[in-house]
Formats: sequence, structure tokens, C-alpha cells
Amino acid sequence: MELVVRKNDLLRELQFFQGIVERKNTIPILANVLIEADGNSVRLLATDLEVSLRSTCEASVAKKGVLTLPAKKLFEIVKALPDSEITIQQDGTNVKVSAERFESRMATLPREDFPTLPEPKGETVTIPRAALREMIDKTQFAITGEDTRYYLNGALLVIKDKQMTMVATDGHRLALVNVTRAEAAPVEKRAIIPKKTLTELSRLLADGEGDVTYELGENHQFFDVGGRLLISRINEGQFPAYERVIPKGNDKKIEFERDRLTSAVKRVAILANDRSRAVKFEIGSGKVDISSSSPEFGDAHEQVAVEYPGPALQICFNERYVSDFLGVVKTDNVELELKDEVSQAVMRPINADGYDYTYVIMPMRL
Repeated sequence: MELVVRKNDLLRELQFFQGIVERKNTIPILANVLIEADGNSVRLLATDLEVSLRSTCEASVAKKGVLTLPAKKLFEIVKALPDSEITIQQDGTNVKVSAERFESRMATLPREDFPTLPEPKGETVTIPRAALREMIDKTQFAITGEDTRYYLNGALLVIKDKQMTMVATDGHRLALVNVTRAEAAPVEKRAIIPKKTLTELSRLLADGEGDVTYELGENHQFFDVGGRLLISRINEGQFPAYERVIPKGNDKKIEFERDRLTSAVKRVAILANDRSRAVKFEIGSGKVDISSSSPEFGDAHEQVAVEYPGPALQICFNERYVSDFLGVVKTDNVELELKDEVSQAVMRPINADGYDYTYVIMPMRL
């Protein structure tokens, strides 16, 4: 194989593969990117057997062929090269990568060792790019990364009628986003998207424009993002009945200025207990006193003015759970809905544009 490709074209594609491949892997070929050259383009593929990516870039192919190269080392070399054309040429068991006065020889592994990736072949639906980014941003942080219940190690995507829903939970909090879409889905599609897939999907969505084509297969799901195809296994298991988790009887509502609440929680949390990260909300007429304490460091509190005529109550939250929500909403004001000191609370952005966001958070014991 022999080809010439522009540095920036190759570098742009290789950067998307860095999160896919694993440096430490018991299967050496999974650290490599598969390069297929033919005609006037080169196709790149990488996989960790759970998440895979396929993309292409323009190239001048003098001799077509297929080979594999270490994905991270190739990326580092291409990134370090001057802004010029790069030549990739196979020479027996080695591959020469050169540009201007630079020349390197890299070891290659047999193409036959590279796994065969599944191909999309079913019914597709169109997902607006901005809506998908919105849903991922507002749910991804609530996914657990350590739970042995694999169905919680991802976010549930539901597409039905003219609505899309994404929901994630770690058992202590739940983030739910609903977005409307122009097209009605003929058949409801429901699948758990693994956490790593969401991370890689976010990177793809940040580059370029245009809607996303989605296909749900028997064991895999496919996201075509601007010609780059992200392939993911579907997390097995039954996602919890999230509709039952959302409380219906929270009759006490307090509106906060988002920036004011964010700053207060951040300051007070400096002296929170390192293990519990607990912050207490003491809610009274016209004010909320936010406080924390720890045996080692001391205590802190800050008062936030609010419009609240209801009865006084106290409730305690994990500071990180509150801050995660405040960090992803962009509205000027947010609302806290409560029933009592021990029931699930709900936080929502006020006057959110284009989406409906519900964040359920379990209180901590006072």
C-alpha cells in the first residue's frame, strides 16, 4: 500500500480514535487502527470490541491495500509533523510514515487479526444534532461507573412518536431529558447507550453540522455523524422504570437564581465533610440558609434570599449532585421542588428552550 494524505485531514480523523483504542489491552490488535486505501480516499477503523469507529479522509492512493498501525503512536507522529503532505508506504512487515525530511518505520500487525465490525442494514431514524448533544450533556454525569448492574452503566434512549427521551441514574439521582422531533418514529426504539459510547458520541457531535442518522440493531446501535460511523454494543438488562421515580406530590417550590445558588453551594462545600460532601438547606420564609460542617475543618454557611411563603423545613444533599445539575443548565433561574425532609426532591431549569429537563435527587440523612 502507498498513499499521500494531507496532515490536517489525517490528524482530524485520528483524534477521534484516541478514546476508542486502549493502551493496555490483552489483545494487541485492538491498539491499532485499520487503514484501507483505495481510489481517492483512505478509510480508518478502530474498536475495543464494545465501541467502534469508522471514518474516511481524502488521499491520493498510488497503491491500494490494507494495513494496521498503532493508533496512538501514529496520532502522535502525525501531530508532530509539519503542515505538509504525509506519505504512508508499506515495506514488508514495516510501514514507512514520512513527510518532508522526516521518516519513520512502524511495526504493523496482520490485517487478519483485526475484528470484523457489524454493518448497519436496518431502518434508520433522524436525530437532530443539537437535541442529541443537549440530551447527552444533561444526563451523562448521572451515569454510574462502578455498578455491577450493567444496565446502569449507560443512558437509556427512547424514540417514539415525535419525542425523544434520554435518562440516566446511579440509584441516588436521576436525570431525564425530553426533546421533541419533527419526524414521528414508526416503531418505538429503546436502547441503553454505554457511558463510553456517549463520551465518544459527544466528541463527534462537537465537530461539524447536520443531523445524526440512528439505527438500532439486534446487538448493536449505529450513529452516523457527518459520515463518521460510531458503532456500539447495546448494554443488556432492563433499565429501571424511571417514570415511577419522579415524585408527583412535591408541593413546596423554591426558585433560585442559578448563578447565586451555584456560588453559594461552591463556597459552603469547601468545608463539607470529605466523605459525605453533605450540604444542608434550611428553608424558611424568604430565605434559604445553606451550610456544611466537618469535624476536621469546621463549618460554613451562606444565606440566599428567595420568595418562599411556605413552612420551614431542612433537607440535606450531596454537594456534588447539586453542583452537577447547576453546571449543565444554562437558564437564569432554577426551581427546587420538595415534599418533606426525606422524600426525593426535584430540580428543574425555568424557561428552558427546546427541552424539558427533570433532575431527581435523593436527600441525605440530617
